[in-house]
Amino acid sequence: MADLFDQTPAPDAAHSAPRPLADRLRPKRLSEVIGQEHILGPEGPLGVMLASGSLSSVIFWGPPGVGKTTIARLLADESDLTFIQISAIFTGVPELRKVFEAAKMRRANGQGTLLFVDEIHRFNKAQQDGFLPHMEDGTILLVGATTENPSFELNAALLSRAQVLVLQRLDLAHLELLAQRAEQELSRALPLTGPAREALLEMADGDGRALLNLIEQVMAWKVAGPLDPDALATRLMKRAVKYDKSGDEHYNLISALHKSVRGSDPDAALYWFARMLEGGEDPRYLARRITRMAVEDIGLADPQAQTICLHAWETYERLGSPEGELALAQALIYLSLAPKSNAGYKAYKNARAAARKTGSEPPPKHILNAPTSLMKEQGYGDGYAYDHDAEDGFSGQNYFPDGMKHGVYYLPVERGYERELKKRVDYFAKLRARRQGG
Repeated sequence: MADLFDQTPAPDAAHSAPRPLADRLRPKRLSEVIGQEHILGPEGPLGVMLASGSLSSVIFWGPPGVGKTTIARLLADESDLTFIQISAIFTGVPELRKVFEAAKMRRANGQGTLLFVDEIHRFNKAQQDGFLPHMEDGTILLVGATTENPSFELNAALLSRAQVLVLQRLDLAHLELLAQRAEQELSRALPLTGPAREALLEMADGDGRALLNLIEQVMAWKVAGPLDPDALATRLMKRAVKYDKSGDEHYNLISALHKSVRGSDPDAALYWFARMLEGGEDPRYLARRITRMAVEDIGLADPQAQTICLHAWETYERLGSPEGELALAQALIYLSLAPKSNAGYKAYKNARAAARKTGSEPPPKHILNAPTSLMKEQGYGDGYAYDHDAEDGFSGQNYFPDGMKHGVYYLPVERGYERELKKRVDYFAKLRARRQGG
Protein backbone atom coordinates (compact mmCIF):
# COMPACT_ATOMS: atom_id res chain seq x y z
CA MET A 1 0.00 0.00 0.00
CA ALA A 2 1.29 3.47 -0.87
CA ASP A 3 2.35 5.68 2.06
CA LEU A 4 -0.18 8.15 3.35
CA PHE A 5 0.23 11.68 2.00
CA ASP A 6 2.99 10.65 -0.42
CA GLN A 7 2.09 12.84 -3.39
CA THR A 8 4.26 11.07 -5.97
CA PRO A 9 1.89 10.02 -8.81
CA ALA A 10 1.59 6.42 -9.98
CA PRO A 11 3.94 5.58 -12.92
CA ASP A 12 1.16 5.19 -15.50
CA ALA A 13 -0.47 8.47 -14.54
CA ALA A 14 2.88 10.27 -14.55
CA HIS A 15 3.59 9.21 -18.15
CA SER A 16 0.10 9.88 -19.51
CA ALA A 17 -0.60 13.32 -18.04
CA PRO A 18 1.11 16.41 -19.52
CA ARG A 19 3.81 17.68 -17.18
CA PRO A 20 4.42 21.40 -16.58
CA LEU A 21 7.85 22.70 -17.53
CA ALA A 22 8.71 23.35 -13.88
CA ASP A 23 8.09 19.69 -13.09
CA ARG A 24 10.06 18.45 -16.11
CA LEU A 25 13.06 20.55 -15.11
CA ARG A 26 12.98 19.55 -11.45
CA PRO A 27 16.59 18.65 -10.53
CA LYS A 28 17.41 14.95 -10.19
CA ARG A 29 20.45 15.56 -7.97
CA LEU A 30 21.38 18.18 -5.40
CA SER A 31 24.28 19.25 -7.62
CA GLU A 32 21.71 20.42 -10.21
CA VAL A 33 19.96 22.82 -7.81
CA ILE A 34 20.52 26.43 -8.86
CA GLY A 35 21.32 29.33 -6.57
CA GLN A 36 21.73 27.67 -3.17
CA GLU A 37 25.42 26.79 -3.19
CA HIS A 38 25.87 28.47 0.21
CA ILE A 39 23.98 25.59 1.89
CA LEU A 40 24.58 22.75 -0.60
CA GLY A 41 28.27 23.27 -1.37
CA PRO A 42 31.01 21.13 0.25
CA GLU A 43 31.42 23.65 3.08
CA GLY A 44 27.69 24.44 3.35
CA PRO A 45 25.63 22.99 6.23
CA LEU A 46 23.76 20.45 4.11
CA GLY A 47 26.91 19.53 2.19
CA VAL A 48 28.71 18.82 5.47
CA MET A 49 25.75 16.82 6.86
CA LEU A 50 25.55 14.62 3.76
CA ALA A 51 29.31 14.08 3.64
CA SER A 52 29.33 12.97 7.28
CA GLY A 53 26.21 10.81 6.85
CA SER A 54 24.48 12.64 9.69
CA LEU A 55 21.44 14.53 8.48
CA SER A 56 19.49 16.46 11.13
CA SER A 57 16.12 18.23 11.09
CA VAL A 58 16.15 21.58 9.30
CA ILE A 59 13.86 24.51 8.57
CA PHE A 60 14.16 26.09 5.13
CA TRP A 61 13.38 29.81 5.27
CA GLY A 62 13.16 31.64 1.97
CA PRO A 63 10.91 33.21 -0.67
CA PRO A 64 8.74 31.15 -3.04
CA GLY A 65 10.27 29.35 -6.01
CA VAL A 66 13.84 28.89 -4.75
CA GLY A 67 13.86 25.10 -4.38
CA LYS A 68 12.69 24.28 -0.84
CA THR A 69 10.52 21.32 -1.87
CA THR A 70 13.03 20.06 -4.42
CA ILE A 71 15.94 20.10 -1.97
CA ALA A 72 13.87 18.26 0.64
CA ARG A 73 12.94 15.54 -1.86
CA LEU A 74 16.56 15.13 -3.00
CA LEU A 75 17.77 14.98 0.62
CA ALA A 76 15.45 12.02 1.14
CA ASP A 77 16.80 10.35 -1.99
CA GLU A 78 20.44 10.81 -1.04
CA SER A 79 19.81 9.69 2.56
CA ASP A 80 17.71 6.63 1.62
CA LEU A 81 14.71 7.97 3.54
CA THR A 82 11.06 7.70 2.56
CA PHE A 83 9.85 11.13 1.45
CA ILE A 84 6.48 12.21 2.83
CA GLN A 85 5.12 15.65 2.00
CA ILE A 86 2.29 17.47 3.77
CA SER A 87 1.07 21.05 3.84
CA ALA A 88 0.18 22.81 7.07
CA ILE A 89 -2.67 24.50 5.22
CA PHE A 90 -4.53 21.24 4.55
CA THR A 91 -3.37 19.03 7.43
CA GLY A 92 -5.01 18.78 10.85
CA VAL A 93 -4.25 16.79 14.00
CA PRO A 94 -5.97 13.55 12.81
CA GLU A 95 -3.91 13.55 9.60
CA LEU A 96 -0.72 14.22 11.55
CA ARG A 97 -1.40 11.24 13.81
CA LYS A 98 -1.70 9.01 10.74
CA VAL A 99 1.58 10.37 9.37
CA PHE A 100 3.37 9.67 12.67
CA GLU A 101 1.87 6.16 12.97
CA ALA A 102 2.94 5.27 9.42
CA ALA A 103 6.45 6.61 10.18
CA LYS A 104 6.62 4.45 13.33
CA MET A 105 5.70 1.34 11.31
CA ARG A 106 8.30 2.25 8.73
CA ARG A 107 10.92 2.70 11.44
CA ALA A 108 10.06 -0.70 12.96
CA ASN A 109 10.84 -2.18 9.54
CA GLY A 110 14.20 -0.39 9.38
CA GLN A 111 13.14 2.46 7.08
CA GLY A 112 13.46 6.11 8.05
CA THR A 113 11.09 8.94 7.12
CA LEU A 114 11.86 12.45 5.95
CA LEU A 115 8.71 14.44 6.63
CA PHE A 116 8.55 17.62 4.56
CA VAL A 117 6.09 20.16 5.98
CA ASP A 118 5.30 23.02 3.64
CA GLU A 119 4.13 26.31 5.20
CA ILE A 120 5.08 24.92 8.62
CA HIS A 121 4.56 28.34 10.22
CA ARG A 122 0.80 27.90 9.73
CA PHE A 123 0.68 25.18 12.38
CA ASN A 124 -0.33 26.50 15.81
CA LYS A 125 1.76 26.01 18.97
CA ALA A 126 0.07 22.75 19.98
CA GLN A 127 0.50 21.28 16.50
CA GLN A 128 4.16 22.31 16.41
CA ASP A 129 4.72 20.74 19.81
CA GLY A 130 3.28 17.51 18.42
CA PHE A 131 6.36 17.04 16.23
CA LEU A 132 8.83 17.14 19.14
CA PRO A 133 8.62 13.58 20.54
CA HIS A 134 8.75 12.06 17.05
CA MET A 135 11.82 14.14 16.18
CA GLU A 136 13.52 13.22 19.45
CA ASP A 137 13.02 9.45 19.17
CA GLY A 138 14.04 9.39 15.49
CA THR A 139 10.62 8.48 14.09
CA ILE A 140 10.87 11.38 11.62
CA LEU A 141 13.50 13.69 10.27
CA LEU A 142 11.67 16.97 9.90
CA VAL A 143 12.28 19.35 7.02
CA GLY A 144 10.04 22.39 7.34
CA ALA A 145 9.59 25.15 4.78
CA THR A 146 8.44 28.68 5.50
CA THR A 147 8.42 32.07 3.82
CA GLU A 148 8.03 33.77 7.23
CA ASN A 149 10.70 34.55 9.82
CA PRO A 150 11.02 31.39 11.96
CA SER A 151 12.04 33.49 14.96
CA PHE A 152 8.53 34.93 15.06
CA GLU A 153 6.45 32.05 13.72
CA LEU A 154 7.94 28.84 15.17
CA ASN A 155 8.14 27.65 18.77
CA ALA A 156 11.46 27.93 20.55
CA ALA A 157 11.29 24.20 21.38
CA LEU A 158 10.96 23.30 17.71
CA LEU A 159 13.71 25.71 16.67
CA SER A 160 16.07 24.24 19.27
CA ARG A 161 15.76 20.84 17.57
CA ALA A 162 16.17 22.03 13.98
CA GLN A 163 18.76 24.10 12.15
CA VAL A 164 17.38 27.10 10.25
CA LEU A 165 18.82 27.39 6.75
CA VAL A 166 18.16 30.53 4.72
CA LEU A 167 17.50 30.03 1.00
CA GLN A 168 18.17 33.00 -1.23
CA ARG A 169 16.07 34.44 -4.02
CA LEU A 170 17.54 33.70 -7.44
CA ASP A 171 19.53 36.51 -9.04
CA LEU A 172 19.50 37.26 -12.77
CA ALA A 173 22.49 34.98 -13.44
CA HIS A 174 20.72 32.05 -11.80
CA LEU A 175 17.49 32.79 -13.66
CA GLU A 176 19.40 32.96 -16.95
CA LEU A 177 20.87 29.52 -16.27
CA LEU A 178 17.38 28.21 -15.59
CA ALA A 179 16.11 29.78 -18.83
CA GLN A 180 18.90 28.03 -20.75
CA ARG A 181 17.91 24.70 -19.24
CA ALA A 182 14.32 25.35 -20.33
CA GLU A 183 15.47 26.08 -23.89
CA GLN A 184 17.43 22.83 -23.94
CA GLU A 185 14.42 20.90 -22.67
CA LEU A 186 12.16 22.48 -25.31
CA SER A 187 14.81 22.28 -28.04
CA ARG A 188 14.42 25.87 -29.14
CA ALA A 189 15.33 29.38 -28.08
CA LEU A 190 13.01 31.92 -26.54
CA PRO A 191 11.54 34.19 -29.26
CA LEU A 192 12.84 37.33 -27.52
CA THR A 193 15.40 40.02 -28.16
CA GLY A 194 18.19 40.44 -25.61
CA PRO A 195 16.47 43.29 -23.72
CA ALA A 196 13.14 41.41 -23.77
CA ARG A 197 14.86 38.32 -22.39
CA GLU A 198 16.27 40.38 -19.52
CA ALA A 199 12.82 41.89 -18.93
CA LEU A 200 11.36 38.38 -18.70
CA LEU A 201 13.95 37.40 -16.09
CA GLU A 202 13.15 40.51 -14.07
CA MET A 203 9.43 39.71 -14.21
CA ALA A 204 10.13 36.49 -12.32
CA ASP A 205 11.38 38.55 -9.34
CA GLY A 206 13.80 35.89 -8.11
CA ASP A 207 11.25 33.04 -8.32
CA GLY A 208 12.46 30.12 -10.44
CA ARG A 209 9.08 28.44 -10.66
CA ALA A 210 7.48 31.70 -11.78
CA LEU A 211 10.14 32.08 -14.49
CA LEU A 212 9.48 28.61 -15.88
CA ASN A 213 5.75 29.31 -15.96
CA LEU A 214 6.42 32.54 -17.86
CA ILE A 215 8.73 30.74 -20.29
CA GLU A 216 6.07 28.11 -20.89
CA GLN A 217 3.61 30.85 -21.85
CA VAL A 218 6.08 32.58 -24.16
CA MET A 219 7.03 29.34 -25.90
CA ALA A 220 3.38 28.65 -26.69
CA TRP A 221 3.06 31.86 -28.72
CA LYS A 222 3.22 31.81 -32.50
CA VAL A 223 5.36 34.80 -33.47
CA ALA A 224 7.08 35.79 -36.72
CA GLY A 225 10.28 37.04 -35.07
CA PRO A 226 11.87 37.93 -31.74
CA LEU A 227 9.73 40.15 -29.54
CA ASP A 228 11.08 43.37 -28.01
CA PRO A 229 10.32 44.46 -24.41
CA ASP A 230 7.24 46.47 -25.41
CA ALA A 231 5.73 43.55 -27.30
CA LEU A 232 6.51 41.24 -24.41
CA ALA A 233 4.88 43.61 -21.91
CA THR A 234 1.77 43.81 -24.11
CA ARG A 235 1.37 40.05 -24.20
CA LEU A 236 2.49 39.23 -20.66
CA MET A 237 1.26 40.82 -17.46
CA LYS A 238 3.97 41.75 -15.00
CA ARG A 239 4.11 39.52 -11.95
CA ALA A 240 2.74 41.14 -8.79
CA VAL A 241 5.34 42.49 -6.40
CA LYS A 242 5.96 40.18 -3.44
CA TYR A 243 4.90 42.20 -0.44
CA ASP A 244 3.06 41.28 2.74
CA LYS A 245 1.87 44.37 4.56
CA SER A 246 1.85 42.53 7.90
CA GLY A 247 4.74 40.12 7.45
CA ASP A 248 8.51 40.02 7.10
CA GLU A 249 8.61 41.95 3.83
CA HIS A 250 6.80 44.86 5.45
CA TYR A 251 9.29 45.10 8.32
CA ASN A 252 12.31 44.45 6.12
CA LEU A 253 11.43 47.27 3.73
CA ILE A 254 10.53 49.84 6.38
CA SER A 255 13.83 49.01 8.09
CA ALA A 256 15.66 49.56 4.80
CA LEU A 257 13.83 52.88 4.28
CA HIS A 258 14.57 54.12 7.80
CA LYS A 259 18.25 53.18 7.66
CA SER A 260 18.64 54.79 4.22
CA VAL A 261 17.37 58.09 5.64
CA ARG A 262 19.60 57.73 8.69
CA GLY A 263 22.50 57.03 6.32
CA SER A 264 21.80 60.27 4.36
CA ASP A 265 21.10 58.48 1.06
CA PRO A 266 18.05 60.11 -0.58
CA ASP A 267 18.18 57.83 -3.63
CA ALA A 268 18.05 54.64 -1.57
CA ALA A 269 15.33 56.15 0.61
CA LEU A 270 13.20 56.96 -2.44
CA TYR A 271 13.75 53.44 -3.83
CA TRP A 272 12.48 51.69 -0.68
CA PHE A 273 9.65 54.21 -0.39
CA ALA A 274 8.63 53.37 -3.96
CA ARG A 275 8.95 49.63 -3.31
CA MET A 276 6.52 49.87 -0.42
CA LEU A 277 4.05 51.96 -2.40
CA GLU A 278 4.23 49.52 -5.33
CA GLY A 279 3.48 46.73 -2.88
CA GLY A 280 0.30 48.46 -1.74
CA GLU A 281 1.50 49.99 1.53
CA ASP A 282 -0.79 52.61 3.10
CA PRO A 283 0.84 56.03 2.54
CA ARG A 284 -0.48 57.11 5.94
CA TYR A 285 1.65 54.46 7.60
CA LEU A 286 4.65 55.80 5.67
CA ALA A 287 3.78 59.36 6.72
CA ARG A 288 3.83 58.29 10.37
CA ARG A 289 7.14 56.52 9.98
CA ILE A 290 8.71 59.44 8.11
CA THR A 291 7.68 61.79 10.92
CA ARG A 292 9.16 59.35 13.42
CA MET A 293 12.47 59.48 11.52
CA ALA A 294 12.54 63.25 11.91
CA VAL A 295 11.99 62.95 15.66
CA GLU A 296 14.42 60.08 16.29
CA ASP A 297 17.27 60.66 13.88
CA ILE A 298 17.34 64.39 13.19
CA GLY A 299 15.75 65.98 16.21
CA LEU A 300 17.13 69.37 17.16
CA ALA A 301 19.94 69.20 14.61
CA ASP A 302 17.25 70.55 12.26
CA PRO A 303 14.08 71.53 14.15
CA GLN A 304 12.37 72.31 10.85
CA ALA A 305 12.50 68.65 9.75
CA GLN A 306 9.59 67.60 11.95
CA THR A 307 7.47 70.49 10.70
CA ILE A 308 8.18 69.58 7.08
CA CYS A 309 7.08 66.00 7.74
CA LEU A 310 3.85 67.10 9.39
CA HIS A 311 3.12 69.45 6.50
CA ALA A 312 3.80 66.65 4.00
CA TRP A 313 1.45 64.37 5.93
CA GLU A 314 -1.24 67.07 5.92
CA THR A 315 -0.69 67.63 2.19
CA TYR A 316 -1.24 63.92 1.53
CA GLU A 317 -4.48 64.01 3.53
CA ARG A 318 -5.70 66.94 1.42
CA LEU A 319 -4.53 65.74 -1.99
CA GLY A 320 -4.60 61.95 -1.68
CA SER A 321 -2.76 59.74 -4.18
CA PRO A 322 -0.71 60.11 -6.25
CA GLU A 323 0.06 63.83 -5.79
CA GLY A 324 0.11 63.61 -2.00
CA GLU A 325 2.73 60.88 -2.18
CA LEU A 326 5.04 63.38 -3.89
CA ALA A 327 4.89 65.54 -0.75
CA LEU A 328 5.97 62.53 1.32
CA ALA A 329 8.79 61.82 -1.14
CA GLN A 330 10.02 65.40 -0.85
CA ALA A 331 9.97 65.13 2.95
CA LEU A 332 12.07 61.97 2.63
CA ILE A 333 14.63 63.78 0.51
CA TYR A 334 14.80 66.60 3.07
CA LEU A 335 15.29 64.16 5.95
CA SER A 336 17.97 62.25 4.08
CA LEU A 337 20.02 65.40 3.51
CA ALA A 338 19.37 66.97 6.93
CA PRO A 339 22.05 66.91 9.68
CA LYS A 340 21.51 63.89 11.94
CA SER A 341 21.36 63.71 15.71
CA ASN A 342 19.79 61.29 18.15
CA ALA A 343 20.94 63.35 21.14
CA GLY A 344 17.37 64.32 22.05
CA TYR A 345 16.23 60.70 21.75
CA LYS A 346 19.08 59.48 23.95
CA ALA A 347 18.51 62.27 26.48
CA TYR A 348 14.85 61.24 26.79
CA LYS A 349 15.78 57.56 27.27
CA ASN A 350 18.45 58.42 29.84
CA ALA A 351 16.05 60.66 31.77
CA ARG A 352 13.41 57.90 31.82
CA ALA A 353 16.00 55.45 33.14
CA ALA A 354 17.02 57.89 35.88
CA ALA A 355 13.38 58.49 36.81
CA ARG A 356 12.79 54.74 37.21
CA LYS A 357 15.93 54.40 39.33
CA THR A 358 15.22 57.27 41.75
CA GLY A 359 11.62 56.25 42.32
CA SER A 360 9.62 58.86 44.26
CA GLU A 361 12.32 61.30 45.32
CA PRO A 362 10.59 64.66 45.96
CA PRO A 363 11.73 67.93 44.35
CA PRO A 364 13.92 70.17 46.53
CA LYS A 365 11.75 72.35 48.77
CA HIS A 366 13.08 75.62 47.40
CA ILE A 367 11.35 75.05 44.03
CA LEU A 368 8.01 74.00 45.53
CA ASN A 369 5.08 76.41 45.66
CA ALA A 370 3.75 77.33 49.10
CA PRO A 371 0.07 78.36 48.71
CA THR A 372 -0.76 77.60 52.41
CA SER A 373 0.80 78.73 55.69
CA LEU A 374 1.47 75.11 56.66
CA MET A 375 3.52 74.60 53.51
CA LYS A 376 5.47 77.77 54.23
CA GLU A 377 6.18 76.51 57.74
CA GLN A 378 7.54 73.32 56.18
CA GLY A 379 10.04 75.37 54.19
CA TYR A 380 8.36 75.20 50.81
CA GLY A 381 9.80 77.90 48.56
CA ASP A 382 12.52 78.95 51.01
CA GLY A 383 15.59 80.19 49.23
CA TYR A 384 14.13 80.09 45.73
CA ALA A 385 16.02 82.45 43.42
CA TYR A 386 13.87 84.04 40.72
CA ASP A 387 15.95 83.60 37.56
CA HIS A 388 14.75 86.81 35.93
CA ASP A 389 16.24 88.75 38.81
CA ALA A 390 19.61 87.02 38.53
CA GLU A 391 22.58 88.10 36.46
CA ASP A 392 22.18 86.88 32.83
CA GLY A 393 18.68 85.60 33.76
CA PHE A 394 20.27 82.48 35.25
CA SER A 395 20.38 81.65 38.97
CA GLY A 396 22.30 78.37 38.70
CA GLN A 397 20.19 76.76 41.42
CA ASN A 398 19.76 73.00 41.79
CA TYR A 399 16.50 71.59 40.42
CA PHE A 400 17.17 67.90 41.06
CA PRO A 401 16.08 66.09 44.26
CA ASP A 402 18.23 66.81 47.29
CA GLY A 403 21.14 64.39 47.47
CA MET A 404 20.84 63.38 43.82
CA LYS A 405 23.74 64.19 41.56
CA HIS A 406 22.95 66.64 38.76
CA GLY A 407 22.11 64.47 35.77
CA VAL A 408 23.61 65.02 32.33
CA TYR A 409 21.30 63.47 29.75
CA TYR A 410 21.32 65.81 26.77
CA LEU A 411 24.63 65.77 24.89
CA PRO A 412 24.13 67.74 21.66
CA VAL A 413 26.26 66.93 18.64
CA GLU A 414 28.41 69.26 16.58
CA ARG A 415 26.02 69.13 13.62
CA GLY A 416 23.35 71.42 12.27
CA TYR A 417 21.41 73.59 14.68
CA GLU A 418 22.54 71.48 17.63
CA ARG A 419 25.97 73.04 17.22
CA GLU A 420 24.37 76.27 18.54
CA LEU A 421 22.50 74.39 21.27
CA LYS A 422 25.76 72.82 22.41
CA LYS A 423 27.23 76.29 22.89
CA ARG A 424 24.28 77.15 25.14
CA VAL A 425 24.56 73.92 27.12
CA ASP A 426 28.27 74.54 27.70
CA TYR A 427 27.64 78.19 28.62
CA PHE A 428 25.04 77.36 31.27
CA ALA A 429 27.15 74.48 32.63
CA LYS A 430 30.05 76.88 33.24
CA LEU A 431 27.76 79.49 34.85
CA ARG A 432 26.15 76.83 37.05
CA ALA A 433 29.52 75.57 38.23
CA ARG A 434 30.73 79.09 38.98
CA ARG A 435 27.59 80.19 40.84
CA GLN A 436 27.05 77.02 42.80
CA GLY A 437 30.74 77.09 43.71
CA GLY A 438 30.46 80.71 44.87
